[in-house]
Amino acid sequence: MALSLLVVSISFYLKEYISPDSDLYATLSLVSVAGVVVMVIAFSLGLGAMPWIIMSEILPINIKGLAGSFATLANWFFSWLVTLTTNLLLDWSSGGTFTIYTAVCVFTAGFVAIWVPETKGKTLEEIQQFFR
Repeated sequence: MALSLLVVSISFYLKEYISPDSDLYATLSLVSVAGVVVMVIAFSLGLGAMPWIIMSEILPINIKGLAGSFATLANWFFSWLVTLTTNLLLDWSSGGTFTIYTAVCVFTAGFVAIWVPETKGKTLEEIQQFFR
């Protein structure tokens, strides 16, 4: 996701210095669309399902309903926030918008690598010990 967003941001930055009549401008437009499509595919295959996967694997049964509802609310709230602010950010700077999104993706990858436990082959009790 971060690499595809980086490609999109670079293409937007380059488009600022190229004449809209040139062939390179049209190519950069296609590159930015392809980058967004690749990002959507990567999100759908990876990070998009994470709230539901993590909820099902790390939450104890006695709080699964309440905590799952809260996690779903948080997930949709931040999706709404991104949707709300995207047009405002694009009006400010197209390249800057996608640079911010790239930075968020890199931060998320670091967060997951450091703080999200591996659950493969572990029981719920072993996973809960990780959080104590």
